[in-house]
Amino acid sequence: MSLAAKGITIGYDKKTISERLDLDVPESRFTAIIGPNACGKSTLLRALSRLLKPTAGEVLLDGRDIHSRPAKEVARRLGLLPQSSIAPDGITVAELVARGRFPHQKLIRQWSPDDEAAVVAALAATGVTELSGELVDTLSGGQRQRVWVAMVLAQQTPIVLLDEPTTFLDIAHQIELLELCVRLNREQGTTMVAVLHDLNQAARYADHLVVMKAGAIVAQGDPRKVMTAALVEDVFGLGCRIIDDPETHTPLVIPRSSVTQRVS
Repeated sequence: MSLAAKGITIGYDKKTISERLDLDVPESRFTAIIGPNACGKSTLLRALSRLLKPTAGEVLLDGRDIHSRPAKEVARRLGLLPQSSIAPDGITVAELVARGRFPHQKLIRQWSPDDEAAVVAALAATGVTELSGELVDTLSGGQRQRVWVAMVLAQQTPIVLLDEPTTFLDIAHQIELLELCVRLNREQGTTMVAVLHDLNQAARYADHLVVMKAGAIVAQGDPRKVMTAALVEDVFGLGCRIIDDPETHTPLVIPRSSVTQRVS
């Protein structure tokens, strides 16, 4: 299952964000897209997911223009967690997660044991089983985010795109979610693509980095080769040291500081 952008120009209204952008998403890998605010990360993800149509070039899903495919067919191959999602009023957690099975429904086959199993597994994987009967609009921001992730997982697509999936999550649930992404990638071969802000989390959990600046892809590849002090300073304007993460032996970004620690 391949996904690629070929020479795409993308933006909103009359504002162009990226021009002639090329990206081949590595199959069965976990890719993290990083870069400063307003550099085009989420715009690129929207284009890859079919939500935004390029004004030039094309996004290819299995070699065919993604916009030439029916929406339901695309949804069976590609799942998306957008940056912000709004649930219908009065919907429970279980009902929302079940909507992830819509692409698999047919006129002559409605709810099935496979659908039920997919929803149960997604609820368990994201740790929201006990919330299944709760109304979504009564949950905390972190709980809602995990429910939306569960809905995407219930789609059971070979490609999953996540736009800032750790938003609203406390640090423990951020780590839990990213480790879930790694397990899906390694155990099921799911191609994962996530927009992330935390450089250390991106370097630790992803095995392929795409670095963006001002609408362009300026570097990509193995985090151990891509994440350098020179790149961080150039792209983020942050002076830093890169050391070896003692847990995972991946790059660990240590920002430089001009403030000395207060001595008590």
